[in-house]
Amino acid sequence: MYHSYEENEEYDDYEEALRRAEWKKKLSRMKREKERALRRRRIFIKIGIPAIIIGLLAIVIAVGVNIIGKSRKNNAKEPVLKEAEAEKQAADTSELDIETEEAVEEPKALYGDISTSSAYKYTEADNMDFLSGDNMQSANAILVNLATNTIEGQKDYKARIVPASMTKVMTLLVASKHISNPEDKVTISIEATDFSYSNDCSSVGFSVGEVVTVEDLMYGTILSSGGDAAAQLAIYVAGSQEKFVELMNEECANLGIDKTTHFTNTVGVYDTNLYSTCYDMAIIMNEAINSDFCRQVLSAKKYTTSKTAEHPEGITISNWFLRRIEDKDCGGEVTSAKTGYVVQSGNCAVSYGESESGTPYICVTANAHSAWRCIYDHVDIYKNHTK
Repeated sequence: MYHSYEENEEYDDYEEALRRAEWKKKLSRMKREKERALRRRRIFIKIGIPAIIIGLLAIVIAVGVNIIGKSRKNNAKEPVLKEAEAEKQAADTSELDIETEEAVEEPKALYGDISTSSAYKYTEADNMDFLSGDNMQSANAILVNLATNTIEGQKDYKARIVPASMTKVMTLLVASKHISNPEDKVTISIEATDFSYSNDCSSVGFSVGEVVTVEDLMYGTILSSGGDAAAQLAIYVAGSQEKFVELMNEECANLGIDKTTHFTNTVGVYDTNLYSTCYDMAIIMNEAINSDFCRQVLSAKKYTTSKTAEHPEGITISNWFLRRIEDKDCGGEVTSAKTGYVVQSGNCAVSYGESESGTPYICVTANAHSAWRCIYDHVDIYKNHTK
């Protein structure tokens, strides 16, 4: 279930130690499960695959023998085709058949030439760091140097993760590519608020029937991780969440990550078919910050929604990750971020920052045992692993 990102500002060492112990137990169980799966895979490779191959060969041989026998029998009974019959068969290929063989025009890519996605292929640096230790406890992580497109730090970055509300970075990105005027007015529907409420999502706090702007929905999707805003944004763009999710998965294909990332909703509500990797989330974030509007939204620390009859002063929302990390020593500045949490993902976050020398980086972490632990993991990575 979703929880608000708000937490007690005090950092309780005792509770942190308990969480760390529980998290180590979880990681130990995960390790044992991986080892058992590996043993089963080895047994299958050693015994199962050879047995399957032998069975397939036996079937192929039997079919071959049967075909050869029939062929010999037919050759003995049937005369060779006459020359006239051969000509008739050749003439059967009509002009209509030839015309239907012409190449069909390939459909154009939804967002134009998708070959540019190659710009987001990251390679491992020769001196790549392993991100671990007491100050970096997330189970999965990646640090990408955007100046060189190299991975300078990692921890099981190719493993499948549950992206939780980091999903909303893709929601924002896809929406931005289908919206021409962020000042358009939208009426909040019961469909959007019910989805948010029924899935226990964080919300902006919009009321059914309230008239807000598309811009309000986009900021609400990121800053307060609003399930109501993300669901309504999808309905506005595509008519339904289901249709919008199709656009999200098409964008995954455009970015070349559709084999390892898949979405089933716009909010990040847990689903076995909603998954990604730290590597893929870095690619999505990279594409997002290359959009001026998306970067503006992901970099906002506070925002106040439009004044409405339901909220005469608007609703003030905050990006708590940015507000809480801004006074930490990161060896530079973290300027854009989106967090996430569901039970299955632990606390996770994707962020963009620049080192003191101005080098741009993207950092993604997943499976931290608390919201503060997630923040401190990003602090450690930026401070100790950016060059």
